[in-house]
Formats: sequence, structure tokens, C-alpha cells
Amino acid sequence: MFGFTEEQVSGFGITVGLTLFIGYMLFIIYDLARQSKAGRMGTFVLFFVLAFGMIGFIAKAIIQKLLGL
Repeated sequence: MFGFTEEQVSGFGITVGLTLFIGYMLFIIYDLARQSKAGRMGTFVLFFVLAFGMIGFIAKAIIQKLLGL
């Protein structure tokens, strides 16, 4: 496709697509905290708990880059 290999296209899709998806999910968490009037501590808890899986996924990607896997 346009001179790119399947690996390059899927790598780009994962990088850009998941970055946009994670950003959208963070916006949803923010909107949830705002609409529920969670306050500062409630907003922190929402972001920490709901974004914990995203943090793990990002950490996995960083570790793979560092180890060259």
C-alpha cells in the first residue's frame, strides 16, 4: 500500500490509532469527573483507576523499545 510494508502500516496504525484512542478515553474520564462534580480528589481517583490499564500498555511499549524486542 503506497510502497509501505504491512508491518510499517500496522505499526503506524498502532502508534497513531492507539494514541488517539487513549487521548479520547482520557477526555471521557475528564468529562465524567466534570459532570459528576467529583472534586480534586475524586478526579485524581478516576484518572488513576480508569487510566491504570493505559499506563500499563504504555509502560509495556516503552520496555519493549528499551529491550529491543
